[in-house]
Amino acid sequence: MSVLPFDQRDGFIWKDGEMVPWKDAKLHVLTHGLHYGSCVFEGERAYNGVIYKSHQHAERFRKSAELLDFEIPYSVEEIEAAKKLTIAKNNLTNCYVRPVAWRGSEMMAVAAQNAKIHMAIAVWDWPSMFDIATKMKGIRLDIAEYRRPDPACAPCASKAAGLYMICTISKHRAERRGYADAMMLDWQGRVAECTGANIMFVKDGEIHTPIADCFLNGLTRQTVIGLAKDNGIKVNERRIMPEELAGFDECFVVGTGAEVTPVSEIGPYRFTPGAISRTLVEAYAAEVQPKVHA
Repeated sequence: MSVLPFDQRDGFIWKDGEMVPWKDAKLHVLTHGLHYGSCVFEGERAYNGVIYKSHQHAERFRKSAELLDFEIPYSVEEIEAAKKLTIAKNNLTNCYVRPVAWRGSEMMAVAAQNAKIHMAIAVWDWPSMFDIATKMKGIRLDIAEYRRPDPACAPCASKAAGLYMICTISKHRAERRGYADAMMLDWQGRVAECTGANIMFVKDGEIHTPIADCFLNGLTRQTVIGLAKDNGIKVNERRIMPEELAGFDECFVVGTGAEVTPVSEIGPYRFTPGAISRTLVEAYAAEVQPKVHA
């Protein structure tokens, strides 16, 4: 698939408080965030020009940085305003929004207390791909070799760039094998999440989903749990062992990019996207649309 490289696109990127031409938004190769992973980001989505849960994303963005021992030099309100400005400057309505913050190049060692904290926001076109017929066919998932780390070993509540290294490895391996993504286990061999989305299962009309204590408790995950309860569907957050997958009826993944996407298989396990998957696909599609106030 031919994709225009992200450094060669047109438009504007908000960087350290200024709007700069897209192709000029650069940094030095000796940047701490590049070498040591001192970088956090958010994945957000705007529908009809309005970022869904923008405030919560901005709060999590700042919290992620705190967990990596640095402070983003902008308030939640300033971050929200910058995101809106960037969308407007690029004349977009349905788009992906990527805030990112990192330690700069003032120090090049493990310790970098005096490195400047930089922040940027990029947005690019990403129309809502709500096609119920296509989604209800379900995607195929592999089972990843790497596991989510013990929370005693990594700041798992942070959306830290370094935590996605094993996700990239796992997704590449899955795609080479013909799958769309991979399901990851936690450090104790229990079901955790996918490489960029949380996962949920259905059995006897109830949802079962892993406890989010060693991976990110996604905002979409929280939203879908709320929507399920609003629709009278019981949600069980619990430990799930991989051998239990044989007993589940439906499965779907949830995330900013995935929204709510049904799953037809995970390795040797098969699922049939059904009524609960459809209900939540439709409920989430309605939920993210900006509300019109009379």
